[in-house]
Amino acid sequence: MAELVKGPLDGLRIIDLTRVLSGPFCTMILGDLGADVIKIEPPKGDPVRAQGTMTEGHSGYFAGFNRNKRSVVLDLYSPAGKAALSRLLADADVLVENFRPGTLEKLGLSAGALKALNPRLIVASVNGYGSQGPYVDRPAFDFIAQAMSGFMGVNGAADGPPMRAAPPVSDLVAGIYAAVGILAAVQGRERTGKGQTVEVAMVNGLLSLMAYLSSEYFATNELPQRTGNDHPLVYPYGLFRCSDGQIAVANSHDQILRRFLDTLDLGWVMTDPRYDSNPKRMAAREELRSLIDNRMAGNTQDHWLDVLNAAGVPCGLVQDLAQVFADPQVTAQEMVIETPVQDGPALKVLGFPIKLGSTPCALHRPVPRLGGHTGEVLAEAGLSEAEIAGLG
Repeated sequence: MAELVKGPLDGLRIIDLTRVLSGPFCTMILGDLGADVIKIEPPKGDPVRAQGTMTEGHSGYFAGFNRNKRSVVLDLYSPAGKAALSRLLADADVLVENFRPGTLEKLGLSAGALKALNPRLIVASVNGYGSQGPYVDRPAFDFIAQAMSGFMGVNGAADGPPMRAAPPVSDLVAGIYAAVGILAAVQGRERTGKGQTVEVAMVNGLLSLMAYLSSEYFATNELPQRTGNDHPLVYPYGLFRCSDGQIAVANSHDQILRRFLDTLDLGWVMTDPRYDSNPKRMAAREELRSLIDNRMAGNTQDHWLDVLNAAGVPCGLVQDLAQVFADPQVTAQEMVIETPVQDGPALKVLGFPIKLGSTPCALHRPVPRLGGHTGEVLAEAGLSEAEIAGLG
C-alpha cells in the first residue's frame, strides 16, 4: 500500500477480540479513523473468513468488516497465548470483545485483573442482552435481537406476518454505538486518567431506534399496527404508482404535503372536509392512495422524480443494489471502494459514510490474512523470537 495516512485516531491502540459482525464493525470504524486495530484470532480464524462468496480464496464478507486491522493468531486457552495477550493489553488503550457475558472472566481477564494490568484500559463489550437481567446467558444473533426487541413486530404489511429487516441491523447498530461509547470513554480518560467499561447490547440498540413508535405506545398504551411502506402517523406517505413503476414519497408534514398535492393538481384535497386533517387522511388512506396513483399513473417515474424534487418534495426511486452502485450520487460520494487484501486480490467494499474535512477516513491497512501480523505485533510488545516461535 501507499504510505499510511494518519487519521484522527492515530496513536490509539485497540485490542480486538471480536468475531463475526457487531464487534468487527465497531473496530473497523475505529480503524477507518486511524486507530491501530490488532485483531486477535484463534488458530482457525474468525468464522466469517469462510463465509460468503470467495474471490481467489478470500471472503468479501470478511473484507467488508476487517480492513484497517492487523491479525494476530493466539490460542487464548493456552498459558502462552494468555500471557501474550496480557503483554498486549498492558500498553493498549481499548479492549473490545463480543463474547457472552462471563467469558472474559473464564479467560482470566476479570474486571479486577484488567484494572491491575492497565488502569487506563477501556473495556468495551458488545453482547445480546447486556450483563444484567434474566437473559444474560442466552445466545443472541441479529435475527433473535430483531424478534426480541419488537423491531420485527412493527415491520411488514398490515395483513402479513412480522418481518425482519434484510441487513443485520442489530449487529450494525450495536457496532456503531460501541464505537461512540469507546470514543466517549477515551475523551473521559483525558480528564480522569482512568479507563472504564463500555457495554452495548444488540437488543437495547434496536429498542433505541423505536422512535415515534415507542412514543405513541407510551402515550396511548396501544400497540402500533404494521403499516408496510406507509408511515404509521401521517398520510399520504409511502410508495405511489407511476406509469412504469413506483416511487417513494415522504410528505412528513403539511407544508410538504401541500407542495406534493399542488404538483399533482390535487391541492383541493387539503380543504376537502373528507381529508382536511391528518386523522381524516389516515382513515381515508385507501381512497387517497387510489386518487394519487391514478393521477401519477399518467406519467413516468423520471417525470415525477424531476417535478417533485424541483418542488421540494422528498422522493426517490426504489433502487436495487445494481442501480444503487451505478447511481452517480453514490459514485460522487465514493461509497464503493476497493481495498487490498494481504497476499490476495483487491476487493470491492462499501466506502466511508463519515466524511471528515481535514483528517478523512482512509485505507490505512489492507485486509489481513490470518495471523499476517503475529510476529510484527508481538515483537512490538517486547516478545523475543523464541517466545513468538513458542506460540506456534
